[in-house]
Amino acid sequence: MNLVSLRVITDDVARLVAFYEQVTAVAATWATPDFAELVTPSCTLAVASSRTVALFGADSARPAANRTVIIEFRVADVDAEYRRLMPLGCEFVQQPTTMPWGNRSLLFRDPDGNLINFFTPVTPDAVRRQDRQGGQDRQGGQDRQGGAGGEGGDESRRSHEAQQYRSSGV
Repeated sequence: MNLVSLRVITDDVARLVAFYEQVTAVAATWATPDFAELVTPSCTLAVASSRTVALFGADSARPAANRTVIIEFRVADVDAEYRRLMPLGCEFVQQPTTMPWGNRSLLFRDPDGNLINFFTPVTPDAVRRQDRQGGQDRQGGQDRQGGAGGEGGDESRRSHEAQQYRSSGV
């Protein structure tokens, strides 16, 4: 099994996508006005309108109601990212701090209140652990960024979801 995507439900897709594009420096791919994805080498962050929730079952998800999940991005230098984000007016929860498990972490919230962690492994154990986990993304000799290992399945899934959305009248 391979975790490939996280989806955030929001009442304002354009605002949330613009925020994530700015903080991650990753351009979004829009499938519909109600659904966009920011694709990174290891995982996709999908942003969908609250209007899409009906496709999954009434009241199956609520926008701006998450207080349990932390969206985490590994970055090269947490302190540099903190300096870059400061002028953007982000709501910081915790300034860069080295955690007991060896990651240096920066916690802040997106406009809907979802918690984001930018982290950098800084101890030898944390670096080894993160490098080992990164190796688990490899399938068939190439990683996702290289184009092998299941991206066709992701494209098929996205195409199917977009088709479902368009035919649902939502």
